[in-house]
Amino acid sequence: MSIAIDVGANSTIVPGEGSLPGEGSLHGEGSESGTSRGDDALDAYSRVVTSVAEMLLPCVASLTVEQKGRRAGSGSAVSITPDGFLLTSAHVVEQGGTGSAVFSQGADARFELVGADKLSDLAVVRVAARDLPSALLGDADKLRVGQLVIAIGSPLGFAGSVSAGVVSALGRSIPTATGKAMRIVDNVIQTDAALHPGNSGGALADSSGQVVGINTAVVGPFVGQGLGLAVPINAYTRTIIGALMADGRVRRAYIGVGGGSYPLSKRVAGLTKQSQGLQIVSVVEGSPASKAGLKPRDIIVGIDGTQIEDVGKLQSLMTSRLIGNEVALDVVRDDELISVIVVPIELAE
Repeated sequence: MSIAIDVGANSTIVPGEGSLPGEGSLHGEGSESGTSRGDDALDAYSRVVTSVAEMLLPCVASLTVEQKGRRAGSGSAVSITPDGFLLTSAHVVEQGGTGSAVFSQGADARFELVGADKLSDLAVVRVAARDLPSALLGDADKLRVGQLVIAIGSPLGFAGSVSAGVVSALGRSIPTATGKAMRIVDNVIQTDAALHPGNSGGALADSSGQVVGINTAVVGPFVGQGLGLAVPINAYTRTIIGALMADGRVRRAYIGVGGGSYPLSKRVAGLTKQSQGLQIVSVVEGSPASKAGLKPRDIIVGIDGTQIEDVGKLQSLMTSRLIGNEVALDVVRDDELISVIVVPIELAE
């Protein structure tokens, strides 16, 4: 009988043949088979971690951020293209747009900020380089709780540090803000892989070596110490990264409502084929939502045919293509389904 050890979504390792517990060979005291099994299991885990580390260490840099020629902060960054684009956390570079990037093999290069998006806590910097080792971006939407993940960064200034753990939880949210604009980063990854100051901007990878998150925060100190959070790499954040690389900024649509998830009546749920929508709690005066006649207690259940069940979904659809264009909102008002036309404007920082 073989025993499979699941070390990730893309990797299953079979240590070898053995007996079932109770048959005298797996847990027997001093058993060579038992010792061999323990070694095999450790080797399997170690092989995954070391292979990912060997793959990604050349792609992860330690950043020293400068402001007016003086050190203003530090963090990590991940090379994502051979021609020098590096992905990091927006809060790592908020104190300065230039500095030095040191890679694990000792290469040292100056970087310049290309663009930062505080509302997703993602930023792109660039170094002058050719044929730079670059990481593959994965899809955090495919992660499972309990899956092995490896964090690579520069905690406490120690460049090229590796830690491993599991996905502790999915679907977490963290608040972000820039100026008067506030936003929730959804589907944040929670991990117990050891993270410390300086890990921010570094890679969180799955067992295949694909980067599925950018480490962004450590919960603590004291309460919740050991819980790390990472901004997910998925279809939505890829659009943000692409916008930062191309334009240095992210344009977002804005309609001017605040609210939260709210259960639908059985009748409306039957019509919309969904159990909840986004109930409006506040409408900004003079905003597109206000001009369109939206009111507190209205429940948004769709935008141009796409279902809306929470604020995260609404935010993810507020892309630049909606700016200045008529958008049809499906709204529940007094338990009746109506259509409201709104023209989003660009969200100002």
